[in-house]
Amino acid sequence: MKKKTLVLGASLNPARYSNLAINRLVKHGQPTVAIGLRKGSVDGVDIETEKLPFEGVDTITLYLNAKRQKEYYDYILSLKPERVIFNPGTENPELYDLLRNNGIHFENACTLVMLSSQQY
Repeated sequence: MKKKTLVLGASLNPARYSNLAINRLVKHGQPTVAIGLRKGSVDGVDIETEKLPFEGVDTITLYLNAKRQKEYYDYILSLKPERVIFNPGTENPELYDLLRNNGIHFENACTLVMLSSQQY
């Protein structure tokens, strides 16, 4: 099943996990959009620097630490995703509560592992 995914905290650096995630999402045929600190493109996916009102986002996969997530709370909620994936190092109980109160599923997992094990 195709799940439009927003990679939040995307990087142009090929050594970063967010960059690998974009590559793997594309490889698995998942529609992908991305937001990061610098504009650019990874495997045909444009990395935006603004909080664009993407439509139809099913999943947000986080690559920002808890402190950096704060400025995105309202934005994440506004997209009304089905789920948010907290990759290792992004765990955030404060955001868990916000998501839970808004009926949004979340999980502490690794997008790369989920894709490679067909659990995405």
